[in-house]
Amino acid sequence: MVERVTISLPRLPEAFDGTTVAAIADLHGGRRLGGAGAVKKIVEMVNSLQADVIVLLGDMVHRAHHATRYLPLLSELKAKVGIWAALGNHEHGFVWYSRFFGRWPVPSAEQWRAMYAQLGMSLLVNEAQPLHKGGARIWLIGVDDAYSGCDDLPAALQCVEGAEFSLAITHSPDLIDHPRIAEVDLVLAGHTHGGQVRLPLLGPLYVPCRRPRERSAGLIRANNSTMYVTRGVGEGLPFRFCCNRELSLLTLRK
Repeated sequence: MVERVTISLPRLPEAFDGTTVAAIADLHGGRRLGGAGAVKKIVEMVNSLQADVIVLLGDMVHRAHHATRYLPLLSELKAKVGIWAALGNHEHGFVWYSRFFGRWPVPSAEQWRAMYAQLGMSLLVNEAQPLHKGGARIWLIGVDDAYSGCDDLPAALQCVEGAEFSLAITHSPDLIDHPRIAEVDLVLAGHTHGGQVRLPLLGPLYVPCRRPRERSAGLIRANNSTMYVTRGVGEGLPFRFCCNRELSLLTLRK
């Protein structure tokens, strides 16, 4: 389940060379395969990787009412530098069929922020936070979910100077099409589940993003930026075919 990937990034400061990032996406806590035991197992697996940074890329719970039971299980996560989160379409009550049926009632972004703060984690909603090491600085940018129409990359980039390295965490890979995405060195995204069902030669049957064959999973270079899309550690519909779950451990190299 652990996918170890090394990503070369020319603008990465030397002080951050070798930084490891564990990316958790699409846990869907509360679904049949996302019960408390499964969540605890994921937490143990992540902690065993001893990552410098842990990022949560949205859809940590399947429904908003699952948050009070399943989010606290993430409080046992441990990272050397810190843990940051972004919101997904399920936190916004916006699922793949909701274009026809509307959104579920959900907490506001500030209410989600308070819940994550109680766990000792920082939720980034269209905002940036600097990380310092060895006299160097990079920016961690949290961009809200593009699939839900809540993304605001310009707002997130307000504090970032153009010459500085930036790492964006978000839910939908469609952020890669934003006109200003070239200002971001690396985007980490989930949402697609890798397609869940992938047929030999044909690829994924359905992926909720633009250019699904190109962006359903893995490392992507597009629009003068780099993006890694994880297949996710869970799923909404409880089946996969030729598309394993993925807990991503990314090593950043200059």
